[in-house]
Amino acid sequence: MGMSTTRSSRGRRGRRFRRHGLNAEINVTPLVDVMLVLLIVFMIAAPLLSVGVPVELPKTDAKSLPSQQEPITITVDEEGGVFLQDTEVTLDLLVERLVAISGNGYEERIYLRADEDSDYGAVMKVMARVNAAGFSNLGLVTDPISK
Repeated sequence: MGMSTTRSSRGRRGRRFRRHGLNAEINVTPLVDVMLVLLIVFMIAAPLLSVGVPVELPKTDAKSLPSQQEPITITVDEEGGVFLQDTEVTLDLLVERLVAISGNGYEERIYLRADEDSDYGAVMKVMARVNAAGFSNLGLVTDPISK
């Protein structure tokens, strides 16, 4: 009743590793899971990071302008308040602060956002000040018409 233990101790698994070597493949399933989670997080977080001043933009079907860098944003809210990026400024200090933060000088791209219920005169005053200061690359921001 003698039994050989050498063959049963390694079993079939031991022979398979000896014949083919170790498995050196990378398991990409965890990587795909992490990337999908990051994609969802960034899809949710990206609209929240755009601009901090809430305004109701007018709806148009105009095409968007291509942009390689983050533009300077001027916002006119419903009450006529003027914001440079997220900071409220007076109309008198607007040009001074705009010159201070513009990296490309007078060729800096500037986006003007105005609430659709804001006073047309207030928007035109901001545009006139910016244009008189020498900034010529000014664009108006609108929301696309949802169909």
